[in-house]
Amino acid sequence: MTSSPAAPDAPARLAALMGEWDFWITTPDGTTIGPEQVTFEWLDGTGYLRQHSEIAASQDDLPAEWREHAPTWTTSVFGFDDASGQFVSLYTDSRGVHRIYQMSLEGGVWRLWREAPGFHQRFTGTLSADGQTITARWEMSEDGQRWRTDFDLSYARIR
Repeated sequence: MTSSPAAPDAPARLAALMGEWDFWITTPDGTTIGPEQVTFEWLDGTGYLRQHSEIAASQDDLPAEWREHAPTWTTSVFGFDDASGQFVSLYTDSRGVHRIYQMSLEGGVWRLWREAPGFHQRFTGTLSADGQTITARWEMSEDGQRWRTDFDLSYARIR
């Protein structure tokens, strides 16, 4: 099996996310949650990047809809598929949710997306020129046509 021409630079592109970050979630009603922490680290030299976040905010600080539906932790593993020449992300969280996302990370723009019956999702994050911040948004759609903001995110690199 031959590798895709893009495969050799896949780890270098993922490395842009490496490290520890503070992040803030802003809900559509304007409530801001955070700072919370997320860590991106290599999985034992495999070329796979693990993202893990914990939401430490008190349940009382969360909007009512978040108390019922938001996870208290999330974990994703990002990797490159030689056959398709694309990044993929495996996601799980404290609610027992498991999802597969397609992913791209090019030109300072990080994207995740999935098409699932009744629940399409897309994420767009823009890395600052110095790589120290990310401004992002998660959107959702029931039909893949009409999109609405799920929540906004801001990341600031700690180390």
